[in-house]
Amino acid sequence: MARLAVLGFWLMAVLVPGVARADPSALWHIIDGKCVPNQLAHNDPSPCVTVDIARGRANGWVLMKDINGIAQFLVMPTARISGIEDPAILKPDAVNYWAPAWQARAAVEARLKTSLKRDEISLAINSPYGRTQDQLHIHVDCVRQDVLAAIRAHVAGVGRAWAPFPVALAGHSYRAMRVDGETMVDIDPFRLLAVRDMDQHTLVVVGETFADGRNGFLLLDGQVDRLAGDFGSGEALQDHACAIAHAS
Repeated sequence: MARLAVLGFWLMAVLVPGVARADPSALWHIIDGKCVPNQLAHNDPSPCVTVDIARGRANGWVLMKDINGIAQFLVMPTARISGIEDPAILKPDAVNYWAPAWQARAAVEARLKTSLKRDEISLAINSPYGRTQDQLHIHVDCVRQDVLAAIRAHVAGVGRAWAPFPVALAGHSYRAMRVDGETMVDIDPFRLLAVRDMDQHTLVVVGETFADGRNGFLLLDGQVDRLAGDFGSGEALQDHACAIAHAS
């Protein structure tokens, strides 16, 4: 029991904002040292929920329940990729990790025991300055209620090219663009951003059904401004308590 208590505190220090930062490679150690070996040896992905290495470890991904939040999940590569700033994400043969991240909304709903509207689910990746871990991880969770209200009020004006979103979201400025598509199989926000200074950006994706009836996604790009206290943490647009799931 003492060993489990120590492990629990260690994971909390790694994954929960406001707690002293521990090993920035802790997620990688879990993926490479536990999830993948367990899947290979025992067909058991634990402590992950899913390990997909059908195309090899260099092209695989895992789904893991985050210790923070009632229904937050993380999608992460089984390759060693640091984050949004890693050149590997823009290689011609790079894996599109956003596709399984969008599929993972089913795990969020299962955890909540309720269905969510398309625009109530979000995917987020933080900048290097707004994260605790140096292993690429996409947060899959509910959208904050105030953020959702702002998006619903202004999404009709979002076009198919990057442009400033008209209001701040969670106190921060974002650019936005619309992308049509039922899934993210052919939509990779990393490639749609693809700027030289990727380390200065955070990306958030919110599912949408647009006014013309087409399903798609609202992409939000935030830039780091450390002098202004903006560390590029798009995760701040999510609600890890998922209050929206209980809203009337």
